[in-house]
Amino acid sequence: MELKSKQNEKMPMDDAKIVELYFRRDEKAIEETDFKYKKYLFSVAYNLLHDRLDCEECLSDTYLGAWNAIPPSRPNVLKAFLTTIARRVAIKRYHAGLRKRTIPSELTVSLSELEAFVSGDEDVCSDFDAERLGSVISDFLRSLSERRRFIFMSRYYVADPIDTIASDLGLSRSTVNKELAAIRSDLKEKLESEGYLI
Repeated sequence: MELKSKQNEKMPMDDAKIVELYFRRDEKAIEETDFKYKKYLFSVAYNLLHDRLDCEECLSDTYLGAWNAIPPSRPNVLKAFLTTIARRVAIKRYHAGLRKRTIPSELTVSLSELEAFVSGDEDVCSDFDAERLGSVISDFLRSLSERRRFIFMSRYYVADPIDTIASDLGLSRSTVNKELAAIRSDLKEKLESEGYLI
C-alpha cells in the first residue's frame, strides 16, 4: 500500500515544459511553478523579509512577474529567472518596509560584510560605471571554483544565512566564513586592479 502511494505522488514538471505552458498562456504554468519552486522562492523572500505574510505576497508577485515576462523572455534556467524576480520583489518590499519599521534581514547582514567595498558617499557611487563594474564582478565570479561561486551567490545574491550554506555544502560554519573572507579579499584585489578605489 505504501508503494502505491509513492507511485501516485506528483513529480515536478521539467522546466522546459513549464516555460512552454507560459508561452501557451496556460495558467497551469503558475500551478507547476508553485509546485516545483514555492519552498525555494519562499526561502529567498524570507531571507530578506522575515515575515511570512510578506513572503506569501512576494510569491504571488513573483508568479505574476514570470507570467508577464514569459513570453517574450525564454529563460534558459527557470530557477535563476524566478530567483531574480523573487529577489527584486522582496527587495522592493524590504525598502518599502524600512520606511515603516525596522526589519531584521539577512540581506542587511550579508551586505554589511561588503561595506569595506562601498563608500557611504553617494557622489563616489555615482562615479562608478555600473556596466563596467558589473562586467568586472561577472568575470571575477566566472574565475571562482564552482563551490566558491555557490558560496558567494548564496550569501550575497540569495542572502542565505551562513548556516544554510554550510548545511547545503556539508561544511562547517567556520569553513564557510573562511571561504567568504578569502572571496571578499580576492574581490577587493580584483576591483583595485581594475582601478576601483576601495
